[in-house]
Amino acid sequence: MTDDASSPAAETEPDPQVLADLFAVIEDRKAIRPEGSYTASLFDHEKGENAVLEKIGEEATEVVLAAKDDDLDELTYESADLVYHLLVLLSMNDLDLSALLAELESRR
Repeated sequence: MTDDASSPAAETEPDPQVLADLFAVIEDRKAIRPEGSYTASLFDHEKGENAVLEKIGEEATEVVLAAKDDDLDELTYESADLVYHLLVLLSMNDLDLSALLAELESRR
């Protein structure tokens, strides 16, 4: 298979920009706090960091269970939940996606 951008496979490949776009939405919800937004509610001081930490623990457990059960669809779904909540935690701590990417880059 080629890397030709016009190939059908290239059209179905997910956009790697999706993490940056998701993080931008998280940052927006943190700043604006629209009513009814789940993401904005995670920045509520009453729920705060503990709620996000609990979600990370819950999602990490679900990732492990899905992997153990060889359930690839569930593994994908739960991994997305885990990454989302991890990005929220980074935002809560005034870190951004570039800090995470730089750390990953340093481990190459």
